[in-house]
Amino acid sequence: MAKKAFITGITGQDGSYLAELLLEKGYEVYGTIRRSSSFNTARIEHIYNNPNLHLVYGNLVDGSRLKELFHDINPDEVYNLGAQSHVRVSFDEPVFTVTADAVGTLNVLEALRKLDKTPHFYQASSSEMYGLVQEVPQSEKTPFHPRSPYGCAKVYSFWQTVNYREAYNMFACNGILFNHESPRRGETFVTRKITRAATRIKLGLQDKLYLGNLDAKRDWGFAGDYVEAMWLMLQQDQPDDYVVATGETHSVREFLDEVFGHLDLDWEKYVEIDQRYFRPSEVDLLLGDPSKAKKILDWTPKTSFQALAQMMVDNDLQIAKDELAVAEARK
Repeated sequence: MAKKAFITGITGQDGSYLAELLLEKGYEVYGTIRRSSSFNTARIEHIYNNPNLHLVYGNLVDGSRLKELFHDINPDEVYNLGAQSHVRVSFDEPVFTVTADAVGTLNVLEALRKLDKTPHFYQASSSEMYGLVQEVPQSEKTPFHPRSPYGCAKVYSFWQTVNYREAYNMFACNGILFNHESPRRGETFVTRKITRAATRIKLGLQDKLYLGNLDAKRDWGFAGDYVEAMWLMLQQDQPDDYVVATGETHSVREFLDEVFGHLDLDWEKYVEIDQRYFRPSEVDLLLGDPSKAKKILDWTPKTSFQALAQMMVDNDLQIAKDELAVAEARK
């Protein structure tokens, strides 16, 4: 009998790549979608008709619905990827962010705890928990110092996951994922914002790109690589927490260099600084130490920083070409 996996946030970047991976491995995959008057399933459109994919209505803030779903589906593995995941937005909507990202995790854990058979559980933790970093690089033992409502909510969820593991003997793991990008990244996140704008500038569809802190440094990897680490965590004999990262750090300026350089453009001619995009408290440097994941999970990232940037540019260049074709057809 095929294993059953349940993914909250299946329509997001990570959820879509994880669903692909699990379907390839023969899983029966269930995922929550929010009720909306418009479709929000674009990232999983290519697997939408797979008979082993099942989408169900659910929401992290509705604990009773989660209990009902888990009881009826009886999953073997649960991946909690649902969240309000934009750090800058969390300053504008802190209560909603904490409700979804912190209380939502607690709702999932409580619902799972009361099942007759507790599934293996994965919690999407974040490098933003390190915030004002206490050491470089950051490992599983590095103290947290979050600097956003999002980071604070993720710290809460991290420790609740550890608490349920210790208090109720649940197989519960935290994956502390550093920044991971892809062509499916939301367009308000800085990497995708850059690749979308650069390709539109290349084709004359846009003139300027407005950004905030260009000196912020991040450990950027490919989301498609990182979901494999999520799965591997739940296949181990013992539950544990793991940093998932590349072990390299690059500034926003360096990402601009890669993206605009791939298009034979000079980004300094097009990029302007807008104070609205600065955070009230900045996280200046994130650099992960993935040695534990490499040793125990036998996991290493396959996609380089340069390859990631080029992959995103090539995808968005095609989107920009399609936009241009539509614009010209209307003339």
